[in-house]
Amino acid sequence: MAAEADVGHLKLSKSDLAHSNTDKTMAESKNQGRANHFVTHFKKHLLTIFTVLGIIGGVSLGLILRYSRPVKWTQREIMYVGYIGELFLRALNTLIIPLIVSSLVSAIGNMDLSLSKKIGFRAIAFYFITTVMAVVLGIVLVLLIKPGQSTGEVSSNTVVEHKKVYVPDLLMDIPRNLFAPNIIQACFETYETVIEEPKLNSHKSAYHSPLNKWDISHHYTPNVNIMGLVTFSIILGISLAKIGSEGKPLLNVFIALQSASMTITTWLISLSPIGILSLIAAMILEMDDFGTMLGQLGKYFGTVLLGIYIHGLLVLPLIYSLITKKLPFRFIANMGQAILTGFATATSCGTLPVILQCLEEKNHIDPRVSRFVIPIGTTVNMHGTALYEAVAAIFISQVRGMELSIGQIIAVSISATAAAVGAAGIPQAGLVTMVMVLNAVGLPAEDITLIIAVDWFLDRFRTAVNILGDAFGAAVVYEMSKKELEELDFVENVNYQQFENEYNPNVDSKLTKM
Repeated sequence: MAAEADVGHLKLSKSDLAHSNTDKTMAESKNQGRANHFVTHFKKHLLTIFTVLGIIGGVSLGLILRYSRPVKWTQREIMYVGYIGELFLRALNTLIIPLIVSSLVSAIGNMDLSLSKKIGFRAIAFYFITTVMAVVLGIVLVLLIKPGQSTGEVSSNTVVEHKKVYVPDLLMDIPRNLFAPNIIQACFETYETVIEEPKLNSHKSAYHSPLNKWDISHHYTPNVNIMGLVTFSIILGISLAKIGSEGKPLLNVFIALQSASMTITTWLISLSPIGILSLIAAMILEMDDFGTMLGQLGKYFGTVLLGIYIHGLLVLPLIYSLITKKLPFRFIANMGQAILTGFATATSCGTLPVILQCLEEKNHIDPRVSRFVIPIGTTVNMHGTALYEAVAAIFISQVRGMELSIGQIIAVSISATAAAVGAAGIPQAGLVTMVMVLNAVGLPAEDITLIIAVDWFLDRFRTAVNILGDAFGAAVVYEMSKKELEELDFVENVNYQQFENEYNPNVDSKLTKM
């Protein structure tokens, strides 16, 4: 009996040992799985981490160089510091035109026209509604906080040349740029109506005539006409989709151009941390005075930032979650590279290649949607700019002691929304369109000097929220269009199978029945 008990005990010990080894193996497997997950996650966001380090390094380098000597750095020295960043920004801008044109043409040309209309309408509706929400948010905040009432008289040593702007001309220039007379010219010039005060005869007394009596001249400024290129690309894409097989060779050219542009983008983005470090360091050296930002304009600066944060991190994510039924945190984290690049470069159009890469590779948005929606978004979707212009106009009126009526506040909201569309994603374009908003409440254009000291820095935050708004727009439109896209894929698969069955004699008869 004792021997049997020993044998049973021995068997039990072996069984326990086997279970122990199994548990140990499972624990090691879990640990290995966690380690692999961490490594995969780390590799996925490695470039974003290096970009953050680039921003921190740029700020640190800029501050060290700035305070390393009592004498202010010259423009030439600042140019040397920012030279690598300048090259990086030039390379990004080079990709704007081929990406916008090829993305829109290939996306629309490959899509059913009825679906293209739905996607386009959904994108425009989302961008318009969220832009109005940004303007309303900015107006509510500036009326509640009243940053201009306690500011006193804001001084500015900055001298800025102001062009007189007549609001009807500014509004009519938008359709003029939508339909460019020369598509080649649209690649490097934008149309602008300029008004000049009429010259008076020496015998007449000097007087100031109203703006609608001034002489009109037509000018082209050296900026890419993004709106014109978008319009042309949409129309060309629709025509290629309409003519079908006849337009397939030309459509394939644009598809190849789009693929090549995205490949170049991947190469370029890998160098972004170095370029961003250089840009930020030069920006710190170029600053005139930290005290102005934190002193006289601190409350205004804080009001704009608060509005941008509420809109970008609360309003837009809430809309995204309500429509997609997903939490927005991973989506925002995956857009980190694009947001940081936009912050460093202060241009949403220049960041377009990075936005597309983050949406398609990290957030898995269908390229047919992202390449259609994002070029439109970088042109007309300017949440940050609209919010900033509404806040700035009312802030200036508060500084000047003006009490705005309900009608004037409504005029600010309408003009800020319209001006945001005309900003066209170029750095500090908000300063130009700001004149239109000031005119809406009867403020002189010269009052821009009250806020220009901090505009260069706010411009970067505005760009970041513009990019986030573009991305959320693409995600929302993709979610709303999933059913139609799946139906389109099914039809294409059926048509392809029928084509194979008809032209391939070796196909099994069973497949034909299917």
